[in-house]
Amino acid sequence: MKKIEWNNRGMSTVHAVFITMMSVYLVFLSDLFSDQLDDPVTFRSSHLSNFTLGVSVGYFIADLAMIFWFYPSLGGMEYLYTYTFLISETTTPGINLRWFLDVAGKKNSKAYIVNGVAMFVTWLMVRIVLFIYLFYHILTNYDQVKQMDTFACVLISVAPIILFTMNVIWFSKIVKGLKKTLAKRHAE
Repeated sequence: MKKIEWNNRGMSTVHAVFITMMSVYLVFLSDLFSDQLDDPVTFRSSHLSNFTLGVSVGYFIADLAMIFWFYPSLGGMEYLYTYTFLISETTTPGINLRWFLDVAGKKNSKAYIVNGVAMFVTWLMVRIVLFIYLFYHILTNYDQVKQMDTFACVLISVAPIILFTMNVIWFSKIVKGLKKTLAKRHAE
């Protein structure tokens, strides 16, 4: 197990150094995010920035796989909970795309409807169903949660409830908006 942890920490360090160097270069040294360019900064990318993002996504997928494969040897529940929260970020691109489509006057487009349905499905899976699984996991392993320091125990017990409540509120708005959009589309 020591060898596996050694390799895992080595990979983690290499990733951290690489991503730090690339991020500093892309943000401060390259002209990719220069204010002198006219196009919106949110749409800018380069082969290098895409490659850097790909390396980072690949690392996180590999790290998550290692945590599951060797659970709990490479890290306990705190790692699984952290990744569960990070997976919820899957919904962010859809939310942002919806805003872009709205601002661009594309509310009646097929892309807007497809985005709404995709947002509904993604939100349901990663911010509702996944959180229910998280609660199940916390409850079935609560004896381990109680062994954590007080701050971590409170954080793991309270933060998911607050986030889940917010997720349910936003999900109800997504459902309401999707129904309205589909009804309007059906009426046309």
